[in-house]
Amino acid sequence: MKNFSNAAFAPDVIEAMTAALGAAVATLPEPVHSGHVDTIAQSILRTASTGERNVAVLQRIALMELSLTPGT
Repeated sequence: MKNFSNAAFAPDVIEAMTAALGAAVATLPEPVHSGHVDTIAQSILRTASTGERNVAVLQRIALMELSLTPGT
């Protein structure tokens, strides 16, 4: 996972990111690969760091990025 060690988020943002991660992963076919979860998580972190707080938007962007990732 890329370095997000300097990222800081308020509790409500963490809640939104967690919800977006769960919703995005729930749409993946079984078996869910850890690499896919990492890609989704990184996308959500990156998008949230730009100020996005909408769970549906965070989920949609993460899934779009996953679909554009080679080898997925």
